[in-house]
Amino acid sequence: MSRSILFDTETTGLDPLTGDRMIEIACLELVRDLPTGVTFHRLIDPERDIDADASRVHGLTRADLQGKPKFADIADELLAFIGDAPLVAHNASFDFGFINAELARAGRDLVHLSRKIDTLDMARTRFPGLPNSLDALCRRFGIDLTERTSHNALLDCRLLADVYIELTGGRQRGLSLASEDGQTMPTVTYHASATRVPRLILPTPAEILAHQAFVTRLKEPVWLVE
Repeated sequence: MSRSILFDTETTGLDPLTGDRMIEIACLELVRDLPTGVTFHRLIDPERDIDADASRVHGLTRADLQGKPKFADIADELLAFIGDAPLVAHNASFDFGFINAELARAGRDLVHLSRKIDTLDMARTRFPGLPNSLDALCRRFGIDLTERTSHNALLDCRLLADVYIELTGGRQRGLSLASEDGQTMPTVTYHASATRVPRLILPTPAEILAHQAFVTRLKEPVWLVE
């Protein structure tokens, strides 16, 4: 079983080194890069105020987090959930910075950066010179954004799971694969995007120009957009 964890955080501000804290974490289990439906989601008391700019982004206030567990109270449960799996996030350095700051404060071992898979880096490689925020990628891949009225860690994980599937080449629903020992694996059905209508995605003139600029940097390219 190839297990990875896709995750997202919300915070009191932008920099854990200046005292900003995590206020929400959501994790979504992937097996062979497909969501299993198994999740971990917690709101966290940051033990400090939340910057007004941050509240405008995620919609959470200090009052919303009164009575929620502190990070030290959920640290072991979080570590048990993620295990030793690779960790997928969008702009992963930001989220890794906050998780490791919280783990250090709670006296736990840090998450090694070798486990990091950054979908922002993947998107920049695939779409050089184009906007690659989560919203931009959802629009590019035709992923429904109507529920995203504010940043919510669990919803962002579900959207990012769709994006990650597209960035890694896409998967057919109900695809059966053979395991390494030659046995047929159980059919995996992906429901998160079941209501999404497939559509042809055509490059814009700006995307074509960006592709041409990228290809010219390759040695003896075998394809060009005329």
